[in-house]
Amino acid sequence: MTFFDDMKTSFADVPRNDGEISTLEFLEASESLVKLFDLLGSSAFSVVQSDMSGNINKVSAKFLSDPVNCGTLQKLILTEVKEGGKKTATQGLLWLTRGLQFTAVAMRKCIDNQDWELSKCFEKSYGETLTKYHSMLVRPVFKLAMKACPYRKDFFAKLGDDLAKVNEQLQAWVSSLESVVKEIMDFFESGNYGKGL
Repeated sequence: MTFFDDMKTSFADVPRNDGEISTLEFLEASESLVKLFDLLGSSAFSVVQSDMSGNINKVSAKFLSDPVNCGTLQKLILTEVKEGGKKTATQGLLWLTRGLQFTAVAMRKCIDNQDWELSKCFEKSYGETLTKYHSMLVRPVFKLAMKACPYRKDFFAKLGDDLAKVNEQLQAWVSSLESVVKEIMDFFESGNYGKGL
């Protein structure tokens, strides 16, 4: 049994029809991803987890209030745009996607650079993704979390006993995560939906 076998929903299982991403399964896959930070075993990552969980809750609340018009992430954004006012779920989705991108880039670096420790993978990822959105007050908190990463071999042992299976599942999961993140980011850019959020 691996960490990936235990997920309720993997990003590989999120339905995507006609370029639209199913909200419910996306939220389930995101919740499963947040549990990955438990394996990193450092309370320093609690800030990352709580940030992502808070954003999942914002998107979830909107979805549950109007599942028909918010059945896909794209429809959810367009519904909030049409309603005017505060775009709480859209903002939550934007920040959640940034967190997912940070995780995807870190895990891709981990796959592509087998001699790198996790702390290096996460530090490089942070520099390429989230740091530009964070204030001078937030950056040190995240940088502290990166330094608190466990050793690579210890982390992989927590993912599962069968290393070949873990590596295969990790590769598929990261590829699906990257694809979902790109689709969401492209949609945000297509209508400038993230402006001011």
